[in-house]
Amino acid sequence: QGPVCTNLGLKPGQRLTVKGKIGPNAKSFVMNLGKDATLLGLHFNPRFDAHGDVNTIVCNSKKVEEWGAEHRETVFPFQKGGTAEITFSVNQNDVTVHLPGHQFTFPNRLNLSVFDYFDTNGDFTLQSLSWE
Repeated sequence: QGPVCTNLGLKPGQRLTVKGKIGPNAKSFVMNLGKDATLLGLHFNPRFDAHGDVNTIVCNSKKVEEWGAEHRETVFPFQKGGTAEITFSVNQNDVTVHLPGHQFTFPNRLNLSVFDYFDTNGDFTLQSLSWE
């Protein structure tokens, strides 16, 4: 488990940029954005080789203990032992995930008006976090 941030106050029109290093033997890592640890508007999970997925980004939402439908992205701009910069832009109805050379949106299924919570875990070392 990496750092946990609370009281972020991210509202539509704002964005969070995460920079860090991916482990040399990475299997997967996770970034969660939401209201708190039980209400996750976006569970972002790049998988190098985990849970039967290879080089796939799996996104989901979680309401208490209930996961939603998984959303898969096959564009995979991450490399083991490399660095990653990921920006999450909060919009009214979704979150845009900006990756190197690719972006996609994930719906705000929980209708969160503010994203207060962020955490990261897995084979990823957080180097910087910035929001505007």
